[in-house]
Amino acid sequence: MAAIDDALAAAQTRIGTEIGVSDWIMVDQAMIDAFAEVTHDHQWIHVDPVRAAAETPFGGTIAHGFLTLSLASRFVYDCFPRAPGQAMGINYGFNKLRFLSPVRAGSRLRGRFVLKAMSRRSARELMRESLMTIEIDGQETPALVAEWLGLVVFGD
Repeated sequence: MAAIDDALAAAQTRIGTEIGVSDWIMVDQAMIDAFAEVTHDHQWIHVDPVRAAAETPFGGTIAHGFLTLSLASRFVYDCFPRAPGQAMGINYGFNKLRFLSPVRAGSRLRGRFVLKAMSRRSARELMRESLMTIEIDGQETPALVAEWLGLVVFGD
């Protein structure tokens, strides 16, 4: 399987370097409300702008932490192009994940990725470990940081 060998060799030259920075995505109240509907998480700090403005230090509603995390899948499309021969990518989980700053409704987010490791998992799979930072436009402290594991699966 030359494609997987080539992908592994190319990735190993990039370990410790920034792989990419995604486009910005707006997290508005409509997105937050839709996420609340899908997940059945209607906590008022997310869905009640009037109460959140009056009773929280955030000045309004904030996105669910898991909404912010779920955008990671979109960010990775901007930063990790499909390798020749790659059939799919599969989320494998996280070694570490920390929510550092709330995401206020109306904020723009983007993902920043540094490749930490790439190894062969099987004849058709590579395991990729990335440091992902989800940044909030105009803020120094990011929304979250995570060590994300992903499988890069190659065809026959």
